[in-house]
Amino acid sequence: MTSTDPKNTLLDAALTHVAFDGWSAATFNAAIAETDVEPALAHALCPRGAVDLAVAFHKRGDALMVARFEDADVSDLRYSEKVAALVRFRLEACEDKEAVRRGSTLFALPQYAGTGAELIWGTCDAIWTALGDTSEDFNWYSKRATLSGVYGSTVLYWLGDDSEDHQATWEFLDRRIENVMQFEKAKSQFKASPIGKLMQGPLSILDHIKKPAPRSDMPGAWRSES
Repeated sequence: MTSTDPKNTLLDAALTHVAFDGWSAATFNAAIAETDVEPALAHALCPRGAVDLAVAFHKRGDALMVARFEDADVSDLRYSEKVAALVRFRLEACEDKEAVRRGSTLFALPQYAGTGAELIWGTCDAIWTALGDTSEDFNWYSKRATLSGVYGSTVLYWLGDDSEDHQATWEFLDRRIENVMQFEKAKSQFKASPIGKLMQGPLSILDHIKKPAPRSDMPGAWRSES
């Protein structure tokens, strides 16, 4: 993916160096040297240097995933299969596995762990949004939190998978999705059980937790019932 956008230009140049130097200052400086992007503009666009390019690389993959899903015919797929398809599309958007591996190492560092978690959350939010998720309450958070676990574990498995066409990864993904479906079924059964009905009162506090407002950085909002 090439673009006249200077950050994308820097990213394209950086990707040829990431396998050797990681998402590092050396990679960032090489990207500047190999493009016509002014150093001052490059540093303004990427205050953290290659770290911000790694973020852009991840978000590029999210955009490719959504675009592919919108073009795909998934009408015959079950809901769980659509979730699996989106995760697969996201991984297949990564043509450079070493860049992903280097990114995973980068975002495992304490100073960037928060950014890494935010990126995974963003990917899962993009998946649920593509699926037309309409949840407004605590389920908005629980869906993304659960999928974040599935996605994160699948990425790690994929990085070490050398099977043909990553078949082992897709089988691993299917098992993780099935685990989630079993959990959701168990949750529904619990709610219908005598103990679940007894807990409806205490658990009703979760009904006050709402998804973040548009363009809000706050982790949800508390709304009292009128």
